[in-house]
Amino acid sequence: MIRIFSAIALIPTLASATPYDGVYKQTATADCGMVGVDGQALEIRDGIFYGVEVQCRMSRPVSVVNMDATLYDMQCSGEGQNWTERAMVMQNAKRDGIIMLWDGYAFVYEACEQPSSQTSE
Repeated sequence: MIRIFSAIALIPTLASATPYDGVYKQTATADCGMVGVDGQALEIRDGIFYGVEVQCRMSRPVSVVNMDATLYDMQCSGEGQNWTERAMVMQNAKRDGIIMLWDGYAFVYEACEQPSSQTSE
């Protein structure tokens, strides 16, 4: 019985949040409502990175020792092609946002502001 529960625990879930879930600006003046449009916004949601004309399933997360960072296998598709890359994502220590590193490239994305929820008392 314990082996069955252990095996089930190792099965990856199809949709799981990451610590990096959110919407991020590609530029300082980006429209956060325009995800996937060049120069506007990107999104990470439920383990999927939505970029410009591309989406990548973020799998096999590995914590990077002594860093607030995670290395992922990115199974990507876009513009009629499929490919796999490795990418590291980390929280930006100076601003609310992330830093994303692909082989030879580093991108800094500022988080989009979350709409404030209004409560009435």
